Amino acid sequence: MGRRTLLAVAGWLATAVVATLIGVAAIRLVGESLTGTPGGVRSQEEVARELAAPPRTTTPTTGTPGPTATSPASPTASTSPTPDAPHRRSFSNQGGSVVAECVPGGVWLASWSPKQGYSVEDVDRGPDDDAEVKFVGPSGEHELSVRCAGGVPVLDPDD
Repeated sequence: MGRRTLLAVAGWLATAVVATLIGVAAIRLVGESLTGTPGGVRSQEEVARELAAPPRTTTPTTGTPGPTATSPASPTASTSPTPDAPHRRSFSNQGGSVVAECVPGGVWLASWSPKQGYSVEDVDRGPDDDAEVKFVGPSGEHELSVRCAGGVPVLDPDD
């Protein structure tokens, strides 16, 4: 092999190594933002602490979805007063659950969550005299209608 061929091979190898190093550095720099977990990876302790914390509340003016609520399959209600929303209750049926509160304009659905296999077909969030959500799934349609009675959300017996 001639000196010229040896220099060409050495130059090619050097170029390949430099290009590889640049590629690896670029992937490391950009790749984390493309493939990384948003907010980082959480430990089991952090997850347990977040699940144990009281749910974050939303306001009727922002319209942002709130936390989901889980309850038994039959229509039920549970009271969970917080300093931000002293008259907040959750209700559940076979299709899903809602969290409602009484606000100056009437009843308002703070959040709703369909159960697995169900979807939300229609929502009247309020605030109004009554607010309702209709869940549709394998066992049919299930509607939760809520109104305020004495400043406390209650299931509307008409539905």
